[in-house]
Amino acid sequence: MSDDAPRLYLVTPPLREASNFKLLLLQALEAANIASLLIRIAHEDMRKNEEILRILTPLAQEKNVAVLVENGVNEALRCGADGAHIVGSTDDIATAIKKLSPRYIVGAGNLETRDDAMQAGELGVDYVHLVSPDSRQLMERIAWWSELFITPCVAKAERLEEIAPLAQAGADFIMLEDIVWSDPRDPAAALSDAWTCLQGVSV
Repeated sequence: MSDDAPRLYLVTPPLREASNFKLLLLQALEAANIASLLIRIAHEDMRKNEEILRILTPLAQEKNVAVLVENGVNEALRCGADGAHIVGSTDDIATAIKKLSPRYIVGAGNLETRDDAMQAGELGVDYVHLVSPDSRQLMERIAWWSELFITPCVAKAERLEEIAPLAQAGADFIMLEDIVWSDPRDPAAALSDAWTCLQGVSV
């Protein structure tokens, strides 16, 4: 794969603790070349959130995986993560950029319209995460973005079969979540398959 080939972006399930998840994450990180890890937290206890982040963040960073925290600007700063993935309003994104950029990564998540994506891009995010309930519309939006804009684009694959089409449409990062953690074999097997799918893409 070339240096500008699409990469894998792994998302954790919402976590309430790290001890039982630690081994699964290590196995997953060994199974494929992961570019980024988004850590999602299931509760609002900041102290517990930071405990989870302090345990899991180094595991990924030791493998040169960038670690982001969902809507966790302050947690990212305190726990040594690489940035935050913001799902929220334009004001939320702007606040995150003010606090984190340019030293840390700021991604804009769940952007449902072209206008949303363009507004996030104009604010200076490091990537846009495009979403749509219609797969064809999502492919068209990815192609539109990749043709016109430099800011990297992230798209989520709900099934392994979607990985290659998303990459060929122009997605720079393929986000993986449920298809990894719900695999009846184990997360590592799912990620190994995902990596194989991505290596077969010609862009």
